[in-house]
Amino acid sequence: MRLFGLIGYPLAQSFSKKYFDEKFRREGLTDCVFSNFPIDEITKFPALIQDNPNLEGMAVTIPYKQSVLSYLDDNKIPTGLNACNCIRISGGRLTGYNTDYIGFEKSFAPLLAEHHTRALVLGNGGATAAVVFVLQQLHIPYKIVSRQLHDDSVLTYEQVDEKCIVEHPIIINTTPVGMYPYTDQYPLIPYSFITGKHLLYDLVYNPGKTLFLQKGEERGAQVKNGEDMLLYQAEENWRIWNK
Repeated sequence: MRLFGLIGYPLAQSFSKKYFDEKFRREGLTDCVFSNFPIDEITKFPALIQDNPNLEGMAVTIPYKQSVLSYLDDNKIPTGLNACNCIRISGGRLTGYNTDYIGFEKSFAPLLAEHHTRALVLGNGGATAAVVFVLQQLHIPYKIVSRQLHDDSVLTYEQVDEKCIVEHPIIINTTPVGMYPYTDQYPLIPYSFITGKHLLYDLVYNPGKTLFLQKGEERGAQVKNGEDMLLYQAEENWRIWNK
């Protein structure tokens, strides 16, 4: 039996397991199984690999996209992208990849208009890395917004004012704020300054329209959730695990 899985913590709302269970059923892949492996510490990862010798591939989610890097034997992650969300296991060797950026670019780039020239990126975690990488590839200047200041390139939420919103017609939420079951939460930015020229993208896919997106849509903004991004990256994971 071919075994694939997902590590992260917690994993109550796992897109990957549902997606691959349905994929295996739909395509008649009766020799394939996908399992969730919720580990509360990344230090438990080597034991997980050792206890499951038939593992061929793993998806990686919050909060281990960066900390898992030190456990890899090799990686095919583009320079400047310090996060791993896909691991191929072959011959006892673990090779890391990032397919988040591929999924995000395929989902995000078709939405861009001429006036989408600058971006605010809400959050500074593992998911942020893929978004920032794509913005750099597309030559879109950006500012990261975080709860804590790290350096001059980072803003706090308190610093996001009318001028900041007006100057950044793209706003991307990379945090889990608003994800089920905490659907009454949303990033604390001044939504009243959002206009019809804004594009709001939320990496959260459950619910399909978070309060972040709803508040933007109420102001006439174009909105998009992260479901397509997850679909694209999942298929890229499958391609990597089978090559």
